[in-house]
Amino acid sequence: MIDHCASAGKYLISAVIIAQDDESRIAGAIASCKAFADEIVVVDGGSKDGTIRVSEQLGCKVYQNPWPGYAKQRIYGSERASHDWIFVIDTDEVVSELLAKSILERKRDLSDGKIAYAVFRIGDFLGRWMGKGERLVRLYNRNNVQYKDSLVHEIPDVSNTQVMNLQGTLWHYGFRSINDHVARFNKYTDLEAEEAVIAGKPFRWIRLLYRPPARFIQKYVIQGLYKKGVPGLAVAIFWAMYEFLVCLKHYESALVHSKVKHRHEEEPLKEGKKYAIQ
Repeated sequence: MIDHCASAGKYLISAVIIAQDDESRIAGAIASCKAFADEIVVVDGGSKDGTIRVSEQLGCKVYQNPWPGYAKQRIYGSERASHDWIFVIDTDEVVSELLAKSILERKRDLSDGKIAYAVFRIGDFLGRWMGKGERLVRLYNRNNVQYKDSLVHEIPDVSNTQVMNLQGTLWHYGFRSINDHVARFNKYTDLEAEEAVIAGKPFRWIRLLYRPPARFIQKYVIQGLYKKGVPGLAVAIFWAMYEFLVCLKHYESALVHSKVKHRHEEEPLKEGKKYAIQ
């Protein structure tokens, strides 16, 4: 086990967690940061369970902020941290001992605030760890790097050439149940489709026809989920479904926006005709 010597090293780190209704898992995330974090900040978006109580009992600084969106909530948390170096972790994630050790060693030399650090994250599904995982930027200096203001899949705004990898694993215990998984996919696809419409991206048939099967092949064949049995097949199908729903909801949202705009453009003409008849 790693000794809890978070103060070792010249530079100080604030771990920032955004939370809502996750009292059963947040303790694991908090405990896994104790080895390297000089403070742990929890931003609660309006929990109705014991999330705030658990966080306070474990010595975290807790702030309450009505949910403004993923990126805005992360920015809110980083702004309330005492230290410039921010480590981002979610309530359903756990820092491995090797990753904690790697961060602790890195604390001795964080002199270049333009460099951000990525961790290797792998998620579970139906009791198995899935795929090859992914590299995500989770340690950065808030004076030089901040989250992009996006509705979903928020990421720090930093060039890949300024990112270094840390050793170790960030375990993502994201699976609760099939119902929960479907509900979250539904929410995320809503946000991604909305973001596409706001950005003015046009709906394209080729994306609807191409992306779902391409994503399935990527996950099931290229990333080797065929080796994971039923859970692997399920994850690949879910990702294909995710792409299909984003495209279909984008089409629906664009159609609704088009009808609303058309109706507003016609209303003055209709009013004019009405008064002309009178």
